[in-house]
Amino acid sequence: MRTMRDAFGEALVELAQERTDFVVLDADVAGGTGTASFRDAFPERFIQCGIAEQNMISVAAGLSTAGIIPIVTCYAVFASMRAVEQARNSIAYPRFNVKVVASHLGIDVGPDGPTHQAIEDIAIYRAIPNFKIVSPADPYELKKALPVVLDTEGPVYMRTGRSPVPEIFDENVRFVLGEGGILAEGTDATIIAVGVMVHRALKAAERLYKEGISCRVVNMSTLKPIDKEIIVDSALKTGAIVTAEDHNIMGGLGSAVAEVVVENCPVAMKMVGINDRFAESGEPEALAIKYGLHDKAIEEAVKIVLRQKKRGKGKIASLG
Repeated sequence: MRTMRDAFGEALVELAQERTDFVVLDADVAGGTGTASFRDAFPERFIQCGIAEQNMISVAAGLSTAGIIPIVTCYAVFASMRAVEQARNSIAYPRFNVKVVASHLGIDVGPDGPTHQAIEDIAIYRAIPNFKIVSPADPYELKKALPVVLDTEGPVYMRTGRSPVPEIFDENVRFVLGEGGILAEGTDATIIAVGVMVHRALKAAERLYKEGISCRVVNMSTLKPIDKEIIVDSALKTGAIVTAEDHNIMGGLGSAVAEVVVENCPVAMKMVGINDRFAESGEPEALAIKYGLHDKAIEEAVKIVLRQKKRGKGKIASLG
């Protein structure tokens, strides 16, 4: 298994050999974000800003006015919280062509602990007008997403990741900004997942199938603009939805899906994610089990929404 951050660094080097329109800005964490390989290969296109994320965002805004595409790289917790004012006012408001690419997401950060576990970044960037949000499910999808992100005019926030993740796709994977992807078809319920939770959703669906429960699995690798059509179609065809994310259940994928569902086709729904609390330091898999972000938690959520569906309640609830 490879990490998403390493795949990001590899993709940067490959793209830099083909195009000269972008530079990479770093906040003294090139080893942590995977950009060290780009720094070594293209030092003249690597700008070290030091541990000053707010200034780095402002520098990127200025560079974008000169026709350069700046790729800002740092940890998600700092990209979304320390530098949020600059991201909002210096990038989003003027619609500058800056790409913010952040690693260290959710409790998958593991040993770095709660100060570095970004469990709010999706909620924050979803609330900023003009920003698009991308969160690939594996290294192959990340490599396909990056050139699309670079070719998309305007601000984009993209998530990578610290820990190794299983490969779901291959080099033929297709990425279209704003489109979710159906990874498995089903008729009883839909599991909509993002990032590291996608492979867990697939594992849950496989086990549920053995129990006679058929689940559609959707990879929602674009969180904004979210694919409303696939959400509505899933609600209509399966009548029950479970969302799965390594993020606070407030403001993230679950909230985004619920907004679509409640306006268009209310169905039984449950959210699997961090239940509005801080986690602790530990190994990623152990933390996923402790805080209910594993495949068995997704299985249980599916069974709950199926019971709701059977009773015809169609309530939106969170996994507690």
